[in-house]
Amino acid sequence: MSTRTQRIAVIPGDGIGLEVARAGVAVLEAAAAAHDLALDFAWFDLGADKYLREGVTLPDAVFESLRDDFDAIYLGALGDPRVPDLQHAKDILLGLRFRLDLYVNLRPVTLLHPELTPLKGKTPADLNFVIFRENTEGLYAGVGGRFKRGTPDEIAITEMVSTFKGVDRILRAAFDHAVRHGLSRVCMADKSNAIPHAHGLWRERFTAVAAEYPTIEARHLYADVLAMELVRAPEDFDVIVTSNLMGDVLSDLGAQLVGGLGLAPSANLHPGRHGLFEPVHGSAPPLAGKDVANPLAMILTGAQLLSWLGHTAAGAAIDAAVSRVLVRGETTADLGGSLGTQACAEAVIRQLVG
Repeated sequence: MSTRTQRIAVIPGDGIGLEVARAGVAVLEAAAAAHDLALDFAWFDLGADKYLREGVTLPDAVFESLRDDFDAIYLGALGDPRVPDLQHAKDILLGLRFRLDLYVNLRPVTLLHPELTPLKGKTPADLNFVIFRENTEGLYAGVGGRFKRGTPDEIAITEMVSTFKGVDRILRAAFDHAVRHGLSRVCMADKSNAIPHAHGLWRERFTAVAAEYPTIEARHLYADVLAMELVRAPEDFDVIVTSNLMGDVLSDLGAQLVGGLGLAPSANLHPGRHGLFEPVHGSAPPLAGKDVANPLAMILTGAQLLSWLGHTAAGAAIDAAVSRVLVRGETTADLGGSLGTQACAEAVIRQLVG
Protein backbone atom coordinates (compact mmCIF):
# COMPACT_ATOMS: atom_id res chain seq x y z
CA MET A 1 0.00 0.00 0.00
CA SER A 2 1.10 3.57 -0.63
CA THR A 3 2.94 4.89 2.42
CA ARG A 4 0.82 8.03 2.55
CA THR A 5 -2.47 9.26 1.23
CA GLN A 6 -2.05 11.19 -1.99
CA ARG A 7 -4.48 14.05 -2.48
CA ILE A 8 -6.02 14.78 -5.87
CA ALA A 9 -7.90 18.01 -6.57
CA VAL A 10 -10.80 17.49 -8.97
CA ILE A 11 -12.00 20.47 -11.03
CA PRO A 12 -14.92 19.27 -13.18
CA GLY A 13 -15.37 22.68 -14.79
CA ASP A 14 -18.03 23.24 -17.44
CA GLY A 15 -20.29 21.38 -19.86
CA ILE A 16 -19.56 17.67 -19.98
CA GLY A 17 -16.74 18.22 -17.50
CA LEU A 18 -18.83 17.16 -14.51
CA GLU A 19 -19.96 13.92 -16.17
CA VAL A 20 -16.54 12.84 -17.41
CA ALA A 21 -14.95 13.86 -14.11
CA ARG A 22 -17.38 11.63 -12.20
CA ALA A 23 -16.58 8.79 -14.58
CA GLY A 24 -12.84 9.35 -14.32
CA VAL A 25 -12.84 9.49 -10.53
CA ALA A 26 -14.95 6.32 -10.34
CA VAL A 27 -12.34 4.48 -12.41
CA LEU A 28 -9.49 5.92 -10.33
CA GLU A 29 -11.22 4.79 -7.14
CA ALA A 30 -11.62 1.31 -8.58
CA ALA A 31 -7.96 1.21 -9.59
CA ALA A 32 -6.94 2.43 -6.13
CA ALA A 33 -8.95 -0.34 -4.48
CA ALA A 34 -7.56 -2.99 -6.83
CA HIS A 35 -3.95 -1.88 -6.31
CA ASP A 36 -4.23 -0.96 -2.63
CA LEU A 37 -3.50 2.74 -3.15
CA ALA A 38 -4.42 5.52 -0.74
CA LEU A 39 -6.00 8.33 -2.76
CA ASP A 40 -8.15 11.18 -1.49
CA PHE A 41 -10.25 13.26 -3.90
CA ALA A 42 -11.35 16.83 -3.17
CA TRP A 43 -13.82 18.47 -5.55
CA PHE A 44 -13.51 22.18 -6.38
CA ASP A 45 -16.31 24.41 -7.61
CA LEU A 46 -14.43 26.33 -10.28
CA GLY A 47 -15.91 27.19 -13.65
CA ALA A 48 -18.51 29.25 -15.46
CA ASP A 49 -21.28 28.72 -12.90
CA LYS A 50 -19.12 30.10 -10.09
CA TYR A 51 -17.88 32.95 -12.27
CA LEU A 52 -21.40 33.97 -13.26
CA ARG A 53 -22.67 33.54 -9.71
CA GLU A 54 -19.86 35.20 -7.77
CA GLY A 55 -17.67 36.97 -10.33
CA VAL A 56 -14.56 35.01 -9.32
CA THR A 57 -12.44 32.60 -11.32
CA LEU A 58 -9.41 31.33 -9.38
CA PRO A 59 -9.19 33.02 -5.96
CA ASP A 60 -5.69 33.32 -4.53
CA ALA A 61 -6.55 31.17 -1.53
CA VAL A 62 -7.81 28.39 -3.81
CA PHE A 63 -4.74 28.62 -6.02
CA GLU A 64 -2.48 28.40 -2.98
CA SER A 65 -4.33 25.32 -1.77
CA LEU A 66 -4.06 23.65 -5.17
CA ARG A 67 -0.35 24.48 -5.20
CA ASP A 68 0.50 23.47 -1.65
CA ASP A 69 -2.00 20.85 -0.51
CA PHE A 70 -2.42 18.47 -3.45
CA ASP A 71 -0.29 15.94 -5.27
CA ALA A 72 -2.09 16.40 -8.61
CA ILE A 73 -4.97 18.26 -10.25
CA TYR A 74 -7.58 16.39 -12.35
CA LEU A 75 -9.49 18.76 -14.65
CA GLY A 76 -12.60 17.89 -16.65
CA ALA A 77 -13.16 20.69 -19.18
CA LEU A 78 -13.59 24.45 -19.35
CA GLY A 79 -15.65 26.58 -21.71
CA ASP A 80 -19.19 27.95 -21.60
CA PRO A 81 -21.07 30.06 -24.18
CA ARG A 82 -22.45 32.20 -21.34
CA VAL A 83 -18.90 33.55 -20.97
CA PRO A 84 -18.10 34.51 -24.59
CA ASP A 85 -14.58 35.75 -23.86
CA LEU A 86 -13.84 32.60 -21.78
CA GLN A 87 -12.28 34.76 -19.09
CA HIS A 88 -12.92 32.13 -16.43
CA ALA A 89 -11.24 29.42 -18.51
CA LYS A 90 -8.22 31.62 -19.18
CA ASP A 91 -7.83 32.48 -15.51
CA ILE A 92 -8.21 28.88 -14.33
CA LEU A 93 -6.43 26.79 -16.95
CA LEU A 94 -3.85 29.24 -18.23
CA GLY A 95 -3.51 30.66 -14.74
CA LEU A 96 -2.60 27.26 -13.36
CA ARG A 97 -0.26 26.51 -16.25
CA PHE A 98 1.66 29.74 -15.88
CA ARG A 99 1.51 30.23 -12.11
CA LEU A 100 2.59 26.63 -11.47
CA ASP A 101 5.12 26.88 -14.31
CA LEU A 102 3.79 23.72 -15.97
CA TYR A 103 6.21 23.91 -18.85
CA VAL A 104 5.67 20.38 -20.19
CA ASN A 105 2.51 19.53 -22.08
CA LEU A 106 2.77 15.77 -22.45
CA ARG A 107 0.57 14.14 -25.08
CA PRO A 108 0.85 10.37 -25.55
CA VAL A 109 -0.27 9.05 -28.93
CA THR A 110 -1.12 5.36 -28.56
CA LEU A 111 -3.33 3.24 -30.80
CA LEU A 112 -5.49 1.11 -28.50
CA HIS A 113 -7.50 -0.65 -31.24
CA PRO A 114 -6.29 -1.18 -34.84
CA GLU A 115 -9.68 -0.27 -36.32
CA LEU A 116 -9.51 3.24 -34.89
CA THR A 117 -6.70 4.57 -37.08
CA PRO A 118 -7.46 6.06 -40.50
CA LEU A 119 -3.99 4.99 -41.68
CA LYS A 120 -4.05 1.97 -43.96
CA GLY A 121 -2.10 -1.00 -42.69
CA LYS A 122 -0.87 0.59 -39.47
CA THR A 123 -1.04 -1.35 -36.20
CA PRO A 124 -0.71 -0.49 -32.50
CA ALA A 125 3.00 -1.26 -32.81
CA ASP A 126 3.30 1.49 -35.44
CA LEU A 127 1.47 4.18 -33.49
CA ASN A 128 3.03 4.59 -30.09
CA PHE A 129 4.88 7.85 -29.50
CA VAL A 130 4.70 10.85 -27.19
CA ILE A 131 4.79 14.59 -27.87
CA PHE A 132 6.49 17.04 -25.54
CA ARG A 133 4.98 20.47 -26.22
CA GLU A 134 6.53 23.54 -24.60
CA ASN A 135 3.67 24.93 -22.53
CA THR A 136 4.57 28.40 -21.22
CA GLU A 137 6.24 30.36 -24.03
CA GLY A 138 5.98 30.74 -27.80
CA LEU A 139 3.08 32.52 -29.44
CA TYR A 140 0.80 31.64 -26.53
CA ALA A 141 2.72 33.76 -24.03
CA GLY A 142 0.28 36.61 -24.66
CA VAL A 143 2.86 39.23 -25.64
CA GLY A 144 1.48 41.74 -28.10
CA GLY A 145 -1.49 43.99 -28.69
CA ARG A 146 -3.76 45.75 -31.13
CA PHE A 147 -3.30 49.34 -32.28
CA LYS A 148 -6.08 51.50 -33.76
CA ARG A 149 -8.55 48.70 -33.00
CA GLY A 150 -11.67 48.65 -35.16
CA THR A 151 -10.33 51.00 -37.82
CA PRO A 152 -9.07 50.29 -41.34
CA ASP A 153 -5.58 51.08 -40.01
CA GLU A 154 -5.69 48.49 -37.24
CA ILE A 155 -2.45 46.65 -36.51
CA ALA A 156 -2.44 43.38 -34.52
CA ILE A 157 0.90 42.03 -33.22
CA THR A 158 1.64 38.82 -31.36
CA GLU A 159 5.23 38.15 -30.36
CA MET A 160 6.80 34.70 -30.23
CA VAL A 161 8.78 34.22 -27.02
CA SER A 162 11.61 31.68 -26.84
CA THR A 163 14.07 31.77 -23.96
CA PHE A 164 17.25 29.78 -23.38
CA LYS A 165 15.81 28.45 -20.11
CA GLY A 166 12.42 27.56 -21.57
CA VAL A 167 13.75 25.82 -24.66
CA ASP A 168 16.56 24.05 -22.84
CA ARG A 169 14.38 22.53 -20.14
CA ILE A 170 11.70 21.15 -22.46
CA LEU A 171 14.38 19.57 -24.65
CA ARG A 172 16.01 17.97 -21.61
CA ALA A 173 12.64 16.72 -20.39
CA ALA A 174 12.12 14.97 -23.74
CA PHE A 175 15.56 13.34 -23.74
CA ASP A 176 15.23 12.34 -20.09
CA HIS A 177 11.87 10.71 -20.87
CA ALA A 178 13.47 8.71 -23.68
CA VAL A 179 16.28 7.50 -21.41
CA ARG A 180 13.93 6.69 -18.54
CA HIS A 181 11.58 4.65 -20.73
CA GLY A 182 14.21 2.86 -22.81
CA LEU A 183 13.35 4.70 -26.01
CA SER A 184 15.95 5.36 -28.67
CA ARG A 185 14.73 8.33 -30.76
CA VAL A 186 13.98 12.00 -30.11
CA CYS A 187 12.78 14.25 -32.94
CA MET A 188 12.61 18.02 -32.60
CA ALA A 189 10.28 19.98 -34.88
CA ASP A 190 10.42 23.70 -35.58
CA LYS A 191 10.12 26.25 -38.40
CA SER A 192 13.59 27.76 -38.10
CA ASN A 193 13.68 28.13 -41.89
CA ALA A 194 10.89 30.71 -41.65
CA ILE A 195 11.32 31.87 -38.03
CA PRO A 196 15.11 32.16 -37.80
CA HIS A 197 15.42 33.96 -34.47
CA ALA A 198 12.97 32.30 -32.08
CA HIS A 199 13.23 28.88 -33.69
CA GLY A 200 16.90 29.31 -34.45
CA LEU A 201 17.40 29.14 -30.70
CA TRP A 202 15.54 25.82 -30.71
CA ARG A 203 17.89 24.44 -33.36
CA GLU A 204 20.99 25.55 -31.48
CA ARG A 205 19.86 24.20 -28.11
CA PHE A 206 18.68 20.92 -29.64
CA THR A 207 22.12 20.31 -31.15
CA ALA A 208 23.81 21.13 -27.84
CA VAL A 209 21.48 19.08 -25.64
CA ALA A 210 21.45 16.10 -28.01
CA ALA A 211 25.24 15.88 -27.71
CA GLU A 212 24.78 15.12 -24.01
CA TYR A 213 22.66 12.05 -24.82
CA PRO A 214 24.89 10.01 -27.17
CA THR A 215 22.73 6.86 -26.86
CA ILE A 216 19.67 8.65 -28.25
CA GLU A 217 19.18 9.14 -31.99
CA ALA A 218 18.47 12.86 -32.39
CA ARG A 219 16.59 14.02 -35.49
CA HIS A 220 15.40 17.42 -36.63
CA LEU A 221 12.44 18.00 -38.98
CA TYR A 222 10.56 21.11 -39.94
CA ALA A 223 7.09 20.97 -38.43
CA ASP A 224 5.27 20.69 -41.76
CA VAL A 225 7.53 17.83 -42.83
CA LEU A 226 6.93 16.10 -39.50
CA ALA A 227 3.17 16.35 -40.04
CA MET A 228 3.57 14.53 -43.35
CA GLU A 229 5.89 11.94 -41.85
CA LEU A 230 3.48 11.19 -39.01
CA VAL A 231 0.90 10.20 -41.62
CA ARG A 232 3.36 8.32 -43.81
CA ALA A 233 5.48 6.50 -41.22
CA PRO A 234 4.41 7.08 -37.60
CA GLU A 235 6.46 4.04 -36.60
CA ASP A 236 9.61 6.15 -37.10
CA PHE A 237 8.97 8.19 -33.94
CA ASP A 238 9.35 7.59 -30.20
CA VAL A 239 9.55 11.08 -28.65
CA ILE A 240 8.72 14.36 -30.39
CA VAL A 241 9.56 17.72 -28.81
CA THR A 242 8.41 21.05 -30.17
CA SER A 243 7.20 24.57 -29.43
CA ASN A 244 3.84 25.63 -28.06
CA LEU A 245 1.98 26.38 -31.30
CA MET A 246 3.54 23.56 -33.30
CA GLY A 247 2.87 21.13 -30.47
CA ASP A 248 -0.76 22.21 -30.31
CA VAL A 249 -1.26 21.35 -33.96
CA LEU A 250 0.85 18.20 -34.10
CA SER A 251 -0.63 16.67 -30.97
CA ASP A 252 -4.17 17.00 -32.33
CA LEU A 253 -2.98 15.40 -35.56
CA GLY A 254 -1.54 12.58 -33.48
CA ALA A 255 -4.83 12.19 -31.62
CA GLN A 256 -6.75 11.82 -34.87
CA LEU A 257 -4.36 9.09 -36.01
CA VAL A 258 -5.39 6.93 -33.04
CA GLY A 259 -9.13 7.55 -32.85
CA GLY A 260 -9.75 11.23 -32.19
CA LEU A 261 -9.88 13.65 -29.29
CA GLY A 262 -12.28 11.35 -27.43
CA LEU A 263 -9.26 9.15 -26.72
CA ALA A 264 -6.66 11.88 -26.15
CA PRO A 265 -5.26 12.33 -22.65
CA SER A 266 -2.79 15.04 -21.69
CA ALA A 267 -0.69 16.22 -18.77
CA ASN A 268 0.65 19.66 -17.87
CA LEU A 269 3.76 19.12 -15.78
CA HIS A 270 6.58 20.71 -13.92
CA PRO A 271 8.63 17.55 -13.39
CA GLY A 272 9.20 16.86 -9.73
CA ARG A 273 6.81 19.59 -8.60
CA HIS A 274 3.31 19.89 -10.02
CA GLY A 275 0.99 18.07 -12.40
CA LEU A 276 -2.36 19.05 -13.94
CA PHE A 277 -4.11 16.36 -15.97
CA GLU A 278 -6.90 17.03 -18.47
CA PRO A 279 -8.47 15.53 -21.58
CA VAL A 280 -8.28 17.85 -24.56
CA HIS A 281 -11.73 17.40 -26.05
CA GLY A 282 -13.32 20.55 -24.62
CA SER A 283 -16.53 21.10 -22.69
CA ALA A 284 -19.06 20.36 -25.49
CA PRO A 285 -21.94 22.34 -23.89
CA PRO A 286 -24.64 20.90 -26.24
CA LEU A 287 -23.91 17.42 -24.86
CA ALA A 288 -23.91 18.37 -21.19
CA GLY A 289 -26.34 16.52 -18.93
CA LYS A 290 -27.39 13.99 -21.58
CA ASP A 291 -25.17 11.06 -20.52
CA VAL A 292 -23.73 10.77 -24.04
CA ALA A 293 -20.24 12.23 -23.60
CA ASN A 294 -17.29 9.92 -24.17
CA PRO A 295 -15.41 9.53 -20.83
CA LEU A 296 -12.47 7.54 -22.18
CA ALA A 297 -10.10 10.49 -22.67
CA MET A 298 -10.73 11.50 -19.06
CA ILE A 299 -10.19 7.92 -17.93
CA LEU A 300 -6.95 7.62 -19.91
CA THR A 301 -5.88 10.95 -18.43
CA GLY A 302 -6.45 9.39 -15.01
CA ALA A 303 -4.10 6.58 -16.00
CA GLN A 304 -1.47 9.22 -16.81
CA LEU A 305 -2.06 10.81 -13.44
CA LEU A 306 -1.52 7.53 -11.59
CA SER A 307 1.68 6.78 -13.50
CA TRP A 308 3.01 10.26 -12.72
CA LEU A 309 2.27 9.68 -9.02
CA GLY A 310 4.42 6.55 -9.21
CA HIS A 311 1.66 3.96 -9.64
CA THR A 312 2.69 2.70 -13.07
CA ALA A 313 1.05 -0.71 -12.69
CA ALA A 314 -2.30 0.85 -11.83
CA GLY A 315 -2.01 3.31 -14.72
CA ALA A 316 -1.15 0.50 -17.15
CA ALA A 317 -4.11 -1.50 -15.86
CA ILE A 318 -6.49 1.34 -16.74
CA ASP A 319 -4.97 1.64 -20.22
CA ALA A 320 -5.42 -2.11 -20.73
CA ALA A 321 -9.02 -1.98 -19.47
CA VAL A 322 -9.84 0.81 -21.93
CA SER A 323 -8.27 -1.21 -24.74
CA ARG A 324 -10.46 -4.22 -23.87
CA VAL A 325 -13.57 -2.02 -23.75
CA LEU A 326 -12.76 -0.73 -27.23
CA VAL A 327 -12.33 -4.27 -28.55
CA ARG A 328 -15.69 -5.24 -27.05
CA GLY A 329 -17.42 -2.17 -28.49
CA GLU A 330 -18.56 -1.03 -25.05
CA THR A 331 -18.26 2.63 -25.91
CA THR A 332 -20.28 5.76 -26.47
CA ALA A 333 -21.85 6.54 -29.84
CA ASP A 334 -18.93 8.60 -31.17
CA LEU A 335 -16.83 5.41 -31.19
CA GLY A 336 -19.59 3.24 -32.62
CA GLY A 337 -21.06 1.96 -29.35
CA SER A 338 -24.40 2.48 -27.64
CA LEU A 339 -23.46 3.14 -24.02
CA GLY A 340 -23.91 6.32 -22.05
CA THR A 341 -21.15 8.11 -20.20
CA GLN A 342 -21.62 6.34 -16.89
CA ALA A 343 -22.21 2.92 -18.43
CA CYS A 344 -19.01 3.24 -20.44
CA ALA A 345 -17.09 4.02 -17.25
CA GLU A 346 -18.70 1.03 -15.56
CA ALA A 347 -17.58 -1.17 -18.47
CA VAL A 348 -14.00 0.01 -17.90
CA ILE A 349 -14.30 -0.76 -14.20
CA ARG A 350 -15.53 -4.28 -14.94
CA GLN A 351 -12.49 -4.88 -17.13
CA LEU A 352 -10.26 -3.34 -14.51
CA VAL A 353 -11.38 -5.43 -11.56
CA GLY A 354 -12.74 -8.52 -13.29
